[in-house]
Formats: sequence, C-alpha cells, structure tokens
Amino acid sequence: MENMINDLANKYNVPAPRYTSYPTMPYWDTNAFKVTDWKQTVKRSFIESNGNEGISIYIHLPFCESLCTYCGCNTRITKNHQVEDPYITAVLKEWRMYLNIMGGKPLIKEIHLGGGTPTFFSSANLHRLISGLLQDADVHPGAEFSFEGHPANTTIEHLLTLYNLGFRRISLGIQDFDPIVQTIINRHQSFEQVETITRAARAIGYTSINYDLIYGLPLQTMQGLAETIRLVAELMPDRIAFYSYAHVPWIKPGQRLFTEKDLPDAHDKSKLYEIGRSLLRGHGFKEIGMDHFALPDDQLFEAEAKGTLHRNFMGYTAQHTQMLIGLGVSAISDSYYGFAQNVKVVEEYLKLVNNDELPVFKGHILTPTDLIMRKHILNIMCKGYTTWNYHVDGCDALFDGIERLRPLADDGLIELNSWELKVTPLGKRYLRNICMALDERLWADKPTTQLFSMAI
Repeated sequence: MENMINDLANKYNVPAPRYTSYPTMPYWDTNAFKVTDWKQTVKRSFIESNGNEGISIYIHLPFCESLCTYCGCNTRITKNHQVEDPYITAVLKEWRMYLNIMGGKPLIKEIHLGGGTPTFFSSANLHRLISGLLQDADVHPGAEFSFEGHPANTTIEHLLTLYNLGFRRISLGIQDFDPIVQTIINRHQSFEQVETITRAARAIGYTSINYDLIYGLPLQTMQGLAETIRLVAELMPDRIAFYSYAHVPWIKPGQRLFTEKDLPDAHDKSKLYEIGRSLLRGHGFKEIGMDHFALPDDQLFEAEAKGTLHRNFMGYTAQHTQMLIGLGVSAISDSYYGFAQNVKVVEEYLKLVNNDELPVFKGHILTPTDLIMRKHILNIMCKGYTTWNYHVDGCDALFDGIERLRPLADDGLIELNSWELKVTPLGKRYLRNICMALDERLWADKPTTQLFSMAI
C-alpha cells in the first residue's frame, strides 16, 4: 500500500491550481475585460441573489509588522500604525462605490477579514470599519462574520470589539509550534499565546475557532509535526486548515531566505500529510473537502454532510452566496458572472479610491462554457462528485475533460461513468489533479513556465 501511495504521489506531484475560482487567474481573459462590464455583472447578480441569500464581503487588510517568509499573501510590512486610518477610510469609500453600483440595500450574509494581519489594526479602527460597512446594510439572520488573527498580537479588546459587532468565528495562524521551523519562517507564537486567545475567545462566546497548520515547511520533521498536532489537540479547535506549503519564490521573494534543500521532497511531504491526516482523524476531526478538517458539531462538517459546502476566493465556507465583494488592496470579487481584482499596491489603491475610481485593474467575464465547467469543478471540490446531462452541459470542454479523467479512474482516484464522477477515498488527496483534468483553459494553453504550486 505504501509503495502505491508513493507512486501516486510522484505521478501527481505536478503544478496545479487550488481552484478557488474557475477559470483560474492566469487564464482570465484580461484583454477583453472592461470595468463597465464588471459593474453590469455586479448589478445583475445583486438583483438575482440579494433578496434571498444575500452577499459575502471579503476585506483585505494587508499590513504586518514583520514578514513571515513562508507567506504567499499580498502584504505590506510596517510598524507605522498611522497607515490604519487612511486605509480604512478608503475601504469604506470603495464600499460606497459598490453600494451605488448595486442600487439597493445589501443583505450581508458573510464578512471575512483577511490579510496581512487584521489584528495589526487597533480595535477602535476595526470598529469603525465594520460599523461603517453595516450602517447602510441589513444583516442576514444566518450571517457568519469571521476574522484572521495573529496569536502574538490579538488582544482581548480585539475579541470583545469584534464579538459585539457580530463576529463569532476566529482563525488563528499557527503553522507549526516547532521553534526551529518558527525561526526559519520568521513566524513566532508560543503555545501559551495560542491557548490564552483560544480560551478567551470561547469565554467571550465565539462559537467556531480555526487553526491554520502547514505541512511541507522548511526544516519541518515528522516528529515536530506530530508534536504540533498533539498540542493542537489539547485545545481542540473546531476547525483546522491543514495546508500544503506552496513554494513560489519567483512570486514571493521572501521564500528565497531558504532553499529547496531545506524543504521535504515529494515523498517526505506526502508522509507529513499522511501522518498529520491520521493524527487529526484520530483526535475526532473529520476531513472536509481539500485541506480542511472539522469536528462533527461544526458548521463546516454539517454543510458538507448536507451538500451545501461552498468554495470561493476565501476558501471553504458553510455560507453560500452568489456574489462576493472583495474590498481593499489586491482583493478579488466574484459576481458569479465575472471576476475582478483590485490593484496590488497600497499607494495606487488609495489614489484610485480617493479619485472616486473603482480600484479594479483586471478581471474576467465568464463565458457559457466557463459557467458549465466551473459548476463541475466546484462540485468536485465541495461535494466530491458531479453529474452531467449532455443536453444541458454538452460542450467540447466537458467531453475532452471526461477523456482526460479516464487515467485517473484507472488509478483509483475517481469512479467514472457516462453521467457522473465520484471521488474515491484515495482520490480525496488529489482533488486539484482531478479538477485540472476538467480545466479546459489550462489544456488549451499549457503554461511554459510554472504558474502554480505543486499539488503535493
């Protein structure tokens, strides 16, 4: 069995997208994209969906006081907290632009604060941000508000302020408790800090706590990862995101502070995943989609069990909305009919917004074929299966994708017949590869350079 797992790991350890969208960003038709078309898709989606399910909002807060060298996010490193006020002012101004585009009062079903480090901002400024966002909106009765926090700088005041604004979920970035790993990735937080914030959040009333862990980090060992999970199990968060480290130094120069020699090879990285997965399952966590685990009473597990798990640019969520508005520098929006990304440099973002210009710099309007293929890729990522009707879904992209799937069926990753695909337990590890077989745009224009991180 181990030899078979190793053979599969070697065979499928290829660059692959994470499929938080389809088409993936490198295959957006940016040349044909027009901001006027994007606005029309926002208006259309708002009319279609706001009245029942509402909308989701992602706010990118990019500032960090120090650089975590493993990080692939858009960040700005500074210790100058004077940047907080003008940035929040701009985000709220951008939100008012979207209010004008939508032309009605939005029903907010989901808010997520990501970064960067949202807890870089003072609790007073976070209060100004969220209260400003909500003053011209209604809140869905089933709304879920969440934020990412650094255990080393999240305070009780942060927790109380956001709780009083409706936040009930917090995600703490841990990655690994091994001090050797923490040193090389420049990400320091002690178990005691994590424990303090976890217990305080629960005492205040937060109902779901997530820990982010990463396997495949430089200098990470089997023993160190096992000890990290042992410590995590002492605190029993409700969810765990167990991500594969994405080594993309050509995109993130900070990752050049260590080399491939410091990283586990494909075989060892696969073993790290299998050990971590086994230990998490042994502690009662259930595997959800790709990279995620949850306790049986958590909403994420319940959503997968009910077939309502959703995936967007924020990752997996128990909330389904047709439209996601991304606010802030580099944030990505999804109107269902189109995608748009904001400019990536803080100064440019502030300049555009303060000049009353929507800070979008690229995007993609989905074609009918894109919509068909996105539906199937989303089904695979969220439900582990998809079905098709040739009279409704029939297109060359689907037919070609089914042919590319046959070798994966031969390897036992999927069960495939003429009308459906089911991911096998073995195949759950290879969701990215399975979806890639259906990625018509990737196969039509295979990359000549590495665009994506390795699948394993």
